[in-house]
Amino acid sequence: QVQLVESGGGLVQPGGSLRLSCAASGSISSINTMGWYRQAPGKQRESVAVITRGGTTNYADSVKGRFTISRDNAKNMVFLQMNSLKPEDTAVYYCWVVNVLRTYWGQGTQVTVST
Repeated sequence: QVQLVESGGGLVQPGGSLRLSCAASGSISSINTMGWYRQAPGKQRESVAVITRGGTTNYADSVKGRFTISRDNAKNMVFLQMNSLKPEDTAVYYCWVVNVLRTYWGQGTQVTVST
């Protein structure tokens, strides 16, 4: 089993920044792809950003130019730097990783963008 723990969520004003972190632990063999999803109330889950072990990234159109995903392979961590936040970015953000062909999910961290 692999456990994921997210941190860094909170309340921020529009235009502000937050940095989410996700640490993986447990029976880790080789984490390949890592990423972040988000889900807002009443909306479908949305893939926000993905990063491969080699560092190739992909972003949802809605966050391109504002969010940056990165990872630390030695520490089995993935990060999401979120800048120029908008009220529509409000959601629960979940990290996920693929370890030995199986996907694991974190518990989620709330991000609220509001005045």
